[in-house]
Amino acid sequence: MNKIRYDDTIVKMFLIASLFWGAAGMLAGLTLALQLADWHFNFGLKYITFGRLRPLHTNAVIFAFAGNAIFCGVYYSTQRLCKARLFSDLLSRIHFWGWQLIIALGGTSFLFGITAGKEYAELEWPLDIMVALIWLVFAFNFFGTLFKRREKHLYVALWFYMGTIVTITILHVVNSLEIPVSLTKSYPIYAGVQDALVQWWYGHNAVGFFLTTPFLGMMYYFLPKAAGRPVYSYRLSIMHFWALVFLYIWAGPHHLHYTALPDWAQSLGMVFSVMLLAPSWGGMINGLLTLRGAWDKLRTDPVLKFFAAAVTFYGMSTFEGPLMAIKSVNALSHYTDWTVGHVHNGALGWVGLLIFGMVYWLVPRLWRTELYSKSLANAHFWLALIGILFYIVSLWAAGITQGLMWKQFTPDGLLAYPNFVETVTKLIPFYWGRALGGSLFLTGMILLIINVIKTARAGSFADEEVVVPEATVNLHPPTHWHAVLERKPMVLALLTLLVILIGGTAEMVPTFLIKSNIPTIASVKPYTPLELTGRDIYIREGCYLCHSQMIRPFRDEVERYGEYSKPGEFVYDHPFQWGSKRTGPDLQRIGGKYSNLWHIRHLDDPRVTSPGSVMPRFHFLLEDKLDLSTLTRKIHVMRTLGVPYTDDEEHNALGLAEAQAQSISQNLEQDGVMGMADKDVIALIAYLQRMGTDIKKGVSQ
Repeated sequence: MNKIRYDDTIVKMFLIASLFWGAAGMLAGLTLALQLADWHFNFGLKYITFGRLRPLHTNAVIFAFAGNAIFCGVYYSTQRLCKARLFSDLLSRIHFWGWQLIIALGGTSFLFGITAGKEYAELEWPLDIMVALIWLVFAFNFFGTLFKRREKHLYVALWFYMGTIVTITILHVVNSLEIPVSLTKSYPIYAGVQDALVQWWYGHNAVGFFLTTPFLGMMYYFLPKAAGRPVYSYRLSIMHFWALVFLYIWAGPHHLHYTALPDWAQSLGMVFSVMLLAPSWGGMINGLLTLRGAWDKLRTDPVLKFFAAAVTFYGMSTFEGPLMAIKSVNALSHYTDWTVGHVHNGALGWVGLLIFGMVYWLVPRLWRTELYSKSLANAHFWLALIGILFYIVSLWAAGITQGLMWKQFTPDGLLAYPNFVETVTKLIPFYWGRALGGSLFLTGMILLIINVIKTARAGSFADEEVVVPEATVNLHPPTHWHAVLERKPMVLALLTLLVILIGGTAEMVPTFLIKSNIPTIASVKPYTPLELTGRDIYIREGCYLCHSQMIRPFRDEVERYGEYSKPGEFVYDHPFQWGSKRTGPDLQRIGGKYSNLWHIRHLDDPRVTSPGSVMPRFHFLLEDKLDLSTLTRKIHVMRTLGVPYTDDEEHNALGLAEAQAQSISQNLEQDGVMGMADKDVIALIAYLQRMGTDIKKGVSQ
């Protein structure tokens, strides 16, 4: 027999970090909800406008709150399942502090407008490299622990952890390929349609393999532990794992229905999204039926309440996802708040509640005492549950209202709501409902933190010591084909890698290599140096988070915005800017629609031109000096990426930008607006006036 002291100190560190960043991320989310309900909550400060705060919120909740919880749960359960201490204490500490540094630097960079402009992948290239390195540290530590394990059999939770590590590595590397311009700026190697496909292949599967598979692994470990029951079905867990990792990777294109993405890719994404319902619900059933025989305990134990509710929300969100992937449903739901409600159905209901249940189960064991207050935990449960319901029901109602209003025509065949802001003002009550739900959820989080602190103070933390056999525990030969795999971690990992590569390769290779998928348009030209600078400011301020640049081939969208978008229009867009939510109107054809003066007034105070708008003021763009110091380098990088700038345009980029800025400034001076030639706003106006002007109505692909 041999004594092992598990490294629970690292588990404690990740648990505390998860709670800290979770509270910070949820506070940012509540602020965003208030900003949509009332624009005054932007406080006139450029560093916390909606466009800069939103990526901080999403990254804090996904990678800080959920990410730290993943590492906490994985490190705790892996040691017990392998009957071995983690491979390296040094790697564990490098992993922890490296991850916290990434979070701190990333959050700060977003507030300063340093962003790659791709949802869930906004970190700029130096931090992307740091993420890759720290993730490899995690992977090495995890697989090293598997190789030193004393338990031969790999329990189901470990399969899901492996799937997470392998797939996230591929997703992050492929989506983050970019060429640096400076320490704080880069351009992705993909453009337009191709960039959109890669981004949502990454975006959808980041949800699948960062917010789903590791939490399923933790469900398979912590739920049976809390219930005192074995997993309901071993065979169902096998089917759940392999079907999920195979099908999930194909589903990304459903985020791009009715866009310029080739129709075959959209349909493929839809089909696989609908098929995902089967393994997802298989996992839900496996989780809920594991609770059989523990119903009495469920009524009194807050841990089981959180787990049961989390698994139920997993089932709800994995039903809603395939439903929204059906093209006819997506025609109504896409670009609306329904999508935001769906995301939070999973993020708050599935991920959030599962983390809370895990924390309530872990804390008494780590500090060797009873939970300070079950009453507080129960209060937290009901606050969280009611908060989620307020949140998602408000956004379901808002999204359906929004979609129906956009598509409504009068009996005379005219748009019933031609002014986009009319659809925004109708949603304000729903936005207040969302804010109420968020505040309840955050209040529950505060109760959790109080409960954890009180429990820790009453107890005494210590790493757990256990006695295990010297030799391998499981000596019996496997009798099932999958049991053979469960003894070979590298074979299981390689098979998982092969399975996830099939879908991504099948969708990307034709899109990248078959030219007919993205027909070119001769009249589409690269942006001028000043327009390119303005586009970077547009991305910096997060304008893409509220405005799309993708007119779908629907009667209402063509009537409201103009000719539908063509694939060839985006061949010079690094990154693409199709957006995923319309809080404001689509901007694909805004070029030339309004005067330069209108844009100045709109950016200075949107209510002057659009009464009822919830857009924050961008008055600082009229004051901040335009920075053209890296412009020549930007043009050089764009040429490297295949954008056909000439030698003259690269070498004289600064002069060309200043000349165009002077031209726009002189036009503004005629309207009495002076001194804008060297301000940020002049470049942004240049970009806005260029949008969609390369093709005329009726131009074919």
